[in-house]
Amino acid sequence: MRRSPALLFGVAAGSVALDQWAKVWATTNLAFHEPIRVVGDLVRLTYTRNSGIAFGMFAGQSFPFYIFSIVAAFAVVWLWVRHPQLPPVRQWSLALILGGAIGNLIDRLRFGEVTDFILLAWRGHEFPVFNVADMCVTFGVILFAVVWTHEPSAPPTAEGDPPADALAAPPAAHISEDVHGPHAGAGGAGAGGGGPLGPLAGDGTDRGPLA
Repeated sequence: MRRSPALLFGVAAGSVALDQWAKVWATTNLAFHEPIRVVGDLVRLTYTRNSGIAFGMFAGQSFPFYIFSIVAAFAVVWLWVRHPQLPPVRQWSLALILGGAIGNLIDRLRFGEVTDFILLAWRGHEFPVFNVADMCVTFGVILFAVVWTHEPSAPPTAEGDPPADALAAPPAAHISEDVHGPHAGAGGAGAGGGGPLGPLAGDGTDRGPLA
């Protein structure tokens, strides 16, 4: 399937819109409030600001982490341009990565940090707080890793189509006729054994004495 700009940029734009709306909602409803339990202590919504990269890693560092978002976005566009034929699943993986990268890039350029609000916990162990953009990048990378290394199989030929090797080269008999003429190899006619035109000159006893 040929790559689709509508799919790539449509999914990416939808991811950015959902991420930005969720961050505005979190800022309005979660900042300076108690966490909201969605599934007991397993899934909670709590407001935090992250100056590092995804999932709160390297928070507090002065490094301009927005560079990673820019590199990720350019990498997605580069891969998309280099592959004119892309199955829909591969296009979705690139679109999700692009949308997530742009979503967090907008926050870093506007505020210098990212709004996170989704907290997962299991038996007292808490996962770093993250946001919708982080989810898009994570799902996109997983999908990319799963499907990108598997080349799509060639479509099966229609019933009754000749095999590909039969179309690649003419039959040997046709080659023989093209090279030696239509009578070559038929009953030894072309090998000095006479033919429709009679015996060859100088072949022996049927010739009389020369005048």
